[in-house]
Amino acid sequence: MLGEIEAAELNTETALESFRIRFLGTRGILKSFFGSLKDIPAGNRKGYGQQINGLKIAAEEKYAAAKAALNQHETKLEGEDPTLPGTAPPVGSRHPLSIIRSQIIRIFDRLGFTVAEGPEIEDDWHNFTALNMPPDHPARDMQDTFYISRNPDWVLRTHTSSVQVRVMERGKLPIRIICPGRVYRNETVSARANSFFHQVEGLFIDREVSFADLKQTLYHFVHAMFGLEIGIRFRPSYFPFTEPSAEMDITCLICKGKGCPVCKHTGWVEILGCGMVHPRLLENCGIDSKTYSGYAFGMGIERIAMLKYQISDLRLFTENDIRFLRQFSGVS
Repeated sequence: MLGEIEAAELNTETALESFRIRFLGTRGILKSFFGSLKDIPAGNRKGYGQQINGLKIAAEEKYAAAKAALNQHETKLEGEDPTLPGTAPPVGSRHPLSIIRSQIIRIFDRLGFTVAEGPEIEDDWHNFTALNMPPDHPARDMQDTFYISRNPDWVLRTHTSSVQVRVMERGKLPIRIICPGRVYRNETVSARANSFFHQVEGLFIDREVSFADLKQTLYHFVHAMFGLEIGIRFRPSYFPFTEPSAEMDITCLICKGKGCPVCKHTGWVEILGCGMVHPRLLENCGIDSKTYSGYAFGMGIERIAMLKYQISDLRLFTENDIRFLRQFSGVS
């Protein structure tokens, strides 16, 4: 009985009155206990009476405390002007990845690029084979792919290049698109890697497109995103879907090119891969490689955001720590 008294929730007038009637009223439980005292054997009557008195004191104290709390709450409400506007809820902020994604889209939109999207679950053709990666190609091992167990010919896309293939297959030329989206790779989660991340890939196909066009496009992007004082360099690289291929580095924003652990003491940080679209890829999509040429590039949105905001741990983007997210309030 004492446990029931202590556990009672008396946060409303109705609950308080029900408690009083049940335990302290003229027909309440305690009143009946006192009435049955005469039926208790004389030897046990004293102990029984002490127990009842203890229950009565606990019930009265519980009732008095709850009534005082309710009266105090009502007094506080009476002192407030009900016509005044209520307390506004805290305003949220955009996620830093959404901010960077929008900035990238705006930069390339000024150059005539439109946004193209595609499915996140892709077939082998669009994710690998059409991109010059046949079944035995070693580049497939670089992808750390999540395969759909019921049908191994379907995968969680490892890059948004699959969107480029789908656009090229439509045959509407020229093509000038960027493909932002989420991609998946079976990697160990750490400060520099995750099992999913976000990419933006670009594609431009037309007559007489050159590597110089590619370089000027990317120069413009870096200067618009990071500023005119940022150093830029291109290094030869290899990708199965471009030839020639290159990687693009910029001056490390952490150490300003002096050398630090982030840039491995080189003063440079790689931000994207690029190159001229491989002729075989054009032919796979039904485009005449003798008439048309093009360039492609791809970057990780997380990498750009980490450099832009000097964030050292990739996991912060997905932990939903409100202290981290509030830092981007007002940023657009």
